[in-house]
Amino acid sequence: MQTAQYNLKVQKWITALSIVLFLAKIIAYYLTNSVAILSDALESMVNVVAGGIGLYSLYIAAKPIDADHPYGHGKAEFISAAVEGTLIIAAGVLILYETIRTIIEPTRIFQLNTGMILVASTAVFNYIAGRICISIGKKNSSLALVASGRHLVVDTYSTIAVTVGLVVMTLTGFVWLDKLIAGAMGSFIIYTGYRIVRLSMAGIMDERDIILLQRMVDTLNKNRRVNWIDLHNLRIIKYGSRLHIDCHLTVPWYLNVHEAHEEIDALVNFASSEFGDAIEFFVHTDGCLPFSCRLCNKFECTVRQHEFETKVEWNLDNLLRNKKHHL
Repeated sequence: MQTAQYNLKVQKWITALSIVLFLAKIIAYYLTNSVAILSDALESMVNVVAGGIGLYSLYIAAKPIDADHPYGHGKAEFISAAVEGTLIIAAGVLILYETIRTIIEPTRIFQLNTGMILVASTAVFNYIAGRICISIGKKNSSLALVASGRHLVVDTYSTIAVTVGLVVMTLTGFVWLDKLIAGAMGSFIIYTGYRIVRLSMAGIMDERDIILLQRMVDTLNKNRRVNWIDLHNLRIIKYGSRLHIDCHLTVPWYLNVHEAHEEIDALVNFASSEFGDAIEFFVHTDGCLPFSCRLCNKFECTVRQHEFETKVEWNLDNLLRNKKHHL
C-alpha cells in the first residue's frame, strides 16, 4: 500500500509539471503561429489530460483491498493507460489534420526565435521528469506511471525535432519544413499511442509478461533450497503495482504442515526481496513421489527409493508447464 501511495504522489507532480509545460508551448504558438509548435503543444495538452486520468487511476489503485475487490483496485491503471493511449492517437490525428489544413490554407510564421527558445526550454524538464517517472514506474510495477513518463520522454523528442527543424527553416528559409515536421510528429505520436494501448490491453487480458517471468525464474534459481524438489505451473498476474503469483511447489512428503509452510515463507521472502512488498503468493504444496528421487539432491534423505541422477535447471519452459518434472 505504501508503494501505491508513493506512485500517487509522483503522479501529482507529473500532472502539475505537464500543465506548466503545456502553457509555455501555447504561448510559443501564439508568438510564432507555427503549426509545428502547435503540434508539440497539442501533444502536451494530451499529457495534461492523460496525467489527470493517470492521477485518478492511481488514486483508485491505492485503495486497499475490500469485500468487492478481493484482488485490489490495480486494474484501474491498465484502463487509464488505454484511455491515455487513445488520447495520444487522437492528438496525432489532430496534428495531421492541422498540417493538411495549413498546406491548403497557408499561414504566416513570425517571432520564431522567441518561440524556439521557449519550446526548447521545456524539453529539459520533460526529459528529466519522464525518466524519473519511468524508473519509478518500472520499479513499482505501475503501468500508469510508466505511461506518463513515456509521454514526457516522447514530448521531449518531439520538442527537440521541432526545435531543430525550426532552426533549419530559419537558416534556409524553407517554410514548408514546418508542415513536414508537424506531419512526421503526428505519425510518430499515433504510433506511440498505439504502443501504450497495446500494453494496457495486455495487462487487462492478463497476457504473459516474459520479462517479469524471467526475473522470477532467475530469483528462484539463485535462491533455490534443497527442499524445493520441484516447482511448476508458475503464473504471474499484474494488478497495477500489485503482483499475484501462484505456483505448485514439491517438497519432501514427510515434512509436517509447519515445516512445509517454512519452505513457502522462504519462497515468498526471496520473491519479495526482488519484487518489493506489493506481492501476493498462492502456493500449492505437493509431496514428492518416487519418480522425484532421480531429480532430488537432498542426499541425506533416509527414504530415497532411487539414486540421484541430475538436477533440473528451472527455466521458462519447465516452470510454466502444469506438469511435474520427470526424467
